[in-house]
This record gives sequence, structure tokens and C-alpha cells, in this order.
Amino acid sequence: MHALLKALAAFALMLWLMPVSAIALDTSAGVGLQDRALFQDRVDYTLTNQSDVDFHGQQLTNTSFAGAVGRGADFSDTNLSGAIFTQGAFADANFHGADLSDALMDRADFTGTDLRDALLVGVIASGSSFAGAQVEGADFSDALLDRDDQRRLCQEAEGVNPVTGVLTRDSLNC
Repeated sequence: MHALLKALAAFALMLWLMPVSAIALDTSAGVGLQDRALFQDRVDYTLTNQSDVDFHGQQLTNTSFAGAVGRGADFSDTNLSGAIFTQGAFADANFHGADLSDALMDRADFTGTDLRDALLVGVIASGSSFAGAQVEGADFSDALLDRDDQRRLCQEAEGVNPVTGVLTRDSLNC
């Protein structure tokens, strides 16, 4: 057993030291930014305009929307666990019933979004704005939010998340 652990440790070290080849999305010309760009066998919406796009019910785990614009987009009932929304603009988007667990949502605009019944367990949303967001039934357990956003959300917080059974107020530590 000890030899197996030693071999696994050596293999892990070898992987860590291996050079990683990066694949970059060339956005310098601005061409194709509206279209889906394939990035390492996953769809990547980084720096694209997805305003008013219908993503309803899709499986988009670990997808990147970093720096993207998704105003008015429909993400309702979509699995977005582990997704990246850093520095994105998603004002008035619909995340009703979406799974955003463990998403990275820092420095993003979620003004006026519909987060009713959404799972936001373990999200990191520091520096983001949730002004005017609907949060009835949302679960923010273990979420990292700015204190001001947390206080504002507590003013509107009510309901119970239908998946986890957690009170929205309790998940926000109101």
C-alpha cells in the first residue's frame, strides 16, 4: 500500500511539472464573438454577447461566461454549477430555478435578475451587484457576498428553496 501511495505521489508530481499548452480564443478582431466558440471540448461564452439568448433547461456546468453580456437572457432551470460569470453583465436575466452552485460570480452585474428558487450554494459573488434581484426561495448557503448586498437581499428574502428546503433568510444569515 505504501508503494502505491509513493507511485501516485510521483505521478502527481510529474503531472504538475508537465508543461501545459494553452488554447486561446482570439478576440482581437471582434469577429465571431456573437457565436459559440469551442474551447477544449466545451462551449465557452467568454467575452461574447448572449443578451436575450434562450439557455432554458440546458446543461452548462463549468461553462465560462467571463466578461460576457447576457442582459435579459433566459437561464431558467439551467444547470450552471461551477460556471464562471466573472465581470459579466446579466442585468434582468432569468435564473429562475437554475443551479448556480459553486459558480464564480465575482464583480458581475446581476441587477434585476430573477433568482427565485435558484441554488446559489457556495457561490463567490464578491463585488457583484444584486440590486433589485428577486430572491424568493433562493438558497445562498455558504455563499460569499459583499455585506451590503447581503443586507439588501435580506430585505427582500422570503420563501423556501424547493430543492434543499432551506429558508432563503436563513441561507443569507439575515
